[in-house]
Amino acid sequence: MESSPPDKRIRGMSFREVSVENRLSVLDRTGNRTENRSSVLARNLDRRTVGMKKKETIIPGLSLFRRETPTGLSSLSYEPCVCLVVQGAKRVFFGKETCQYDAENYLMTSVHLPTMVQVVSASREKPCLGLRLTLDKKEIVSLIADTPFFLPRRKTSERAMVTGKVTPPLISAFQRLIDLEDTPEDIPVLAPLIRREIFYRLLADEQGERLCRIALEGTPAHQIARAIDWIRENYTRPLRIDVLADQIGMSRSTFHHHFRSVTALSPLQFQKHLRLQEARRRMLAERLDAATAAFEVGYESPSQFSREYRKLFGVPPKKDISLLRQGSAGFSS
Repeated sequence: MESSPPDKRIRGMSFREVSVENRLSVLDRTGNRTENRSSVLARNLDRRTVGMKKKETIIPGLSLFRRETPTGLSSLSYEPCVCLVVQGAKRVFFGKETCQYDAENYLMTSVHLPTMVQVVSASREKPCLGLRLTLDKKEIVSLIADTPFFLPRRKTSERAMVTGKVTPPLISAFQRLIDLEDTPEDIPVLAPLIRREIFYRLLADEQGERLCRIALEGTPAHQIARAIDWIRENYTRPLRIDVLADQIGMSRSTFHHHFRSVTALSPLQFQKHLRLQEARRRMLAERLDAATAAFEVGYESPSQFSREYRKLFGVPPKKDISLLRQGSAGFSS
């Protein structure tokens, strides 16, 4: 007996019975090829970002970026977000991990992470063009509640920053979201609907289970997200691991294990990166000297601050800030 064609088998199954891979196949089938849609979106972003490096749009949570030359390493603290590069490529370093994203791969981070980034492919003729949309945990939890098949069913890595394959429906949704800039009167009604569609696409993707684990209360990843929020709000204070682990309901060893699984850093390394990046920002923006910046972010020893600063950024504080002001290095977006 001949088996039914794949399309008929899928149509004969309930949506919950279809695997994530098949769901994406069904959703993508009617779209143009991803690279064609990326090219259209690239032209759209090119038109909207001429003469600027970063643009905060009038659409809540959506920003655009543009770079016309490759860059060196820059410090950037990622908030929970999804990032697309529709032309060119960017590379992100966190802990000992590296993620690269481009027209074929999006970047998603489900917690706040201090990172180093660089643009690796860009030119004046073909600038690096991309966008970033913040993730709303409440919206994601609402989606999970409405579509129970998103609940985690298999054991996956807890890593908070990952890349995933860009699909035509995802590109299409972002195109429609960006185009709302041309009809601002539609933003209050349509932007929330399109954002929800984008979050749906991310949850349906192969990386969706990681997003679920961060969003859902009671999972180790969600507990670590709470700890990260506490460290960010109190980064200048001494970090007492036992107390923080107890606050989120974990033993010290379990806390260390899951924290590193999510962030690729130990809790103390995470705090150190936050302190050093904030000190760098203050020295540049507020013209503080290294010793003052060190004390303001929680260091008790300027010499220790200088050692750790040089280890992270490659040069001593004074030289680094001089290079930043000359435009040889910098912060990114």
